[in-house]
Amino acid sequence: RRADIRVTVETCTSTNPVHKKELTVRITDDAGPLFLYSLVIGEEDFQSLKSQQGLLVDFSAFPQKFIDLLDQCILEQRKQIPRFLIQLVTSSPVLDCMPAYLNVVETNPFKHLTHLSLKLLAGSDSDIKKYLAICIKNCSSTPLLDKLQKSEEGLLKRLTVTQQALAEKSKELDKLQNEWMSQTTSLTNKYSEEITAEKEKVLQSSCLRFKHQLQHKQQKREMEETCNRKIHHLETRVSELETVNKDLKEKKYKSESSIRELKSKFAGLEEEYQREKQEILSLRRENSTLDTECHEKEKLLNQLRTCIAVLEQEVKDKEQVLISADVCESAQEHKKKLEESLAIKPLQIRKLETTVKSISEELVKANEIIKKLQGEMKTLMEKIKLKNAVTIHQEKILEEKEQTLQKEREVFNNVKQTLQQKEEEVFKLQEQLDTTVQKLEESKQLLKTNGKQIISWLNKQLNENKIASRPGASGHSDMPCAGSVANSTALQNGL
Repeated sequence: RRADIRVTVETCTSTNPVHKKELTVRITDDAGPLFLYSLVIGEEDFQSLKSQQGLLVDFSAFPQKFIDLLDQCILEQRKQIPRFLIQLVTSSPVLDCMPAYLNVVETNPFKHLTHLSLKLLAGSDSDIKKYLAICIKNCSSTPLLDKLQKSEEGLLKRLTVTQQALAEKSKELDKLQNEWMSQTTSLTNKYSEEITAEKEKVLQSSCLRFKHQLQHKQQKREMEETCNRKIHHLETRVSELETVNKDLKEKKYKSESSIRELKSKFAGLEEEYQREKQEILSLRRENSTLDTECHEKEKLLNQLRTCIAVLEQEVKDKEQVLISADVCESAQEHKKKLEESLAIKPLQIRKLETTVKSISEELVKANEIIKKLQGEMKTLMEKIKLKNAVTIHQEKILEEKEQTLQKEREVFNNVKQTLQQKEEEVFKLQEQLDTTVQKLEESKQLLKTNGKQIISWLNKQLNENKIASRPGASGHSDMPCAGSVANSTALQNGL
């Protein structure tokens, strides 16, 4: 618990039996005369205290330093969280004559540091009697009575001065009340005018807001209609383009498949052409061999004909010359053999001619097939070129349509962005209107609260003035002091 105590520090010198200095520390309570704790410290006791508590001060400087610490504690006692404290730690009151500890403590958020701790002994009966005798002697002395009379005169003077100041302050209070009333009336008029102006502004802003809302709704509807139209148009365009794209893709796939088939056919025809070429080459080789054989056989025929003619001439000559039958018979036999060989040779020639004719016919047919294949190849190449041109044209059309689609999408996105901007502007206008309405309500509430506070303050002032005027009429007594206190408090509240 907190309590006010009196700490007295005295230094004295004792000459019995040895000359030495002593320091006496006494703790008393003005409210309790039986409360007494004291301590007497000599130089030897101080040395032990110094070594125990780690003091850095000598015995001669210790009293002044101790008084400085006590002054620091007195300065800090008014604060809520004082930095320096004096702690008096006593045991239970049941145990009499128990020592107490006087601690000087410095406080901080981390730790409480005890700078000094003194062990005080409780006063004995003789010590208490001596202390009481000293107190009575001090009270009965004439200087105390003189002091009391002087303090009474000073207090009376101060009372008169305060009464005069009170009268002046009451006049100033009346002036302030009048000024306050005029200020309140002017402020009420001003605020009422401002409120009417704000109301008109709010009405105008509400009308403007309503108009803006209508315009915004109309613009929104128009924009939505245009957007819906554009979206519908774009969707139809997209569906049409998608169908066209599908058709073109199908045509592309079909053309690609036909190109593949034609390529495969072309490859087969090329293989057949190569085979036919090889066959033609082989037939040409055979034809050349047969031509050579035919030429050789014709040569042989010519040779045989010449031989036959020669032989016939010889036969004729021999027939004329030779008479003998044997020679004739042998010649006839030889002739018969030659005739037989001649009959066989035309047959062989005919066979060779038929083979040559068939080979030539086959060659003509092969040449015609080759020509047909070359014409088909040309037509196929032309068809492929046409299909490639058609596909390139279709791809170009698709790219153009995709570009138009992208442009339409960009237009659609721009329209969306403009719509969003318009909505943001409407939202900002709504927020501004809400803030203005809130400010108006706050100003109304402020006016109400200020009016209530002014009325309550004026009522208080009137009540205090009435209370202050009543004791003044009754006469001189202790009541004017109370009135002056009330007036002073009222004046403090007013200020």
